[in-house]
Amino acid sequence: MKKSIFEISKMDCPSEENLIRMKLDGFSSIKNLDFDIPNRKLTVFHTGETDEIEESLLGLNLGTKKIATEQTDQTDFEENSNQKKLLWSVLAINFAFFIIEMTTGLISKSMGLVADSLDMLADSFVYGISLFAVGGSIVRKKKIANLAGYFQILLAIIGFAEVLRRFFSNEELPDFSTMIIVSIFALIANGVCLYLLQQSNSKKEAHMKASMIFTSNDVIINLGVIIAGLLVNWLDSSKPDLIIGTIVFMLVIQGAIRILKLGR
Repeated sequence: MKKSIFEISKMDCPSEENLIRMKLDGFSSIKNLDFDIPNRKLTVFHTGETDEIEESLLGLNLGTKKIATEQTDQTDFEENSNQKKLLWSVLAINFAFFIIEMTTGLISKSMGLVADSLDMLADSFVYGISLFAVGGSIVRKKKIANLAGYFQILLAIIGFAEVLRRFFSNEELPDFSTMIIVSIFALIANGVCLYLLQQSNSKKEAHMKASMIFTSNDVIINLGVIIAGLLVNWLDSSKPDLIIGTIVFMLVIQGAIRILKLGR
């Protein structure tokens, strides 16, 4: 048995962890994956060489770099019987907030909330693909990944078009208080999701979990929408909302491209 350690610089949250798990699904040589998200490291326990494993990880463009490969006597790995239940929980939370943020974003005329709702939907796709493809063929998993990725890109493009329309027209200001309140709840929801997912790995101590929560892209996006809401009120302008919306739409497309890589 061999143990290969990889540094993955863009592995910010369990969504990236799930992408990696799906990408490496089907490698019979892999016996266990050990994720250390706060330190952005992945340990792969496997037989044979690491070339194909490394090539698959590089294909996700998450900043993968192999640190070391060494022999190990470890053969007993902790099984997590609650993993599927946890995935269903975070899928439900993310999809619920997709609906909440999309609805309140349209009502309050906030592109920041609409864009953040698509980011929630992107996470839902990742968890959903993992769940619904369990036990299925590789071809089925690829079809689901392609469908989810292209649908996500389509929604983001529609969002970009709406941002441009609002930028060059005299739209009324978005409701800054709705932006702030809903984003605070979304921030809490993301924190709960990250905490729940980390329960599957007892080796992560409390301070490690907290560190991971505050380095997550999802949490940073939520804070960005809150700040944009404050700036909308302070500057009496919709531009901060449109700017944060544009940034998040770009991140959504980036996430969609990662999902599409699973379909290759």
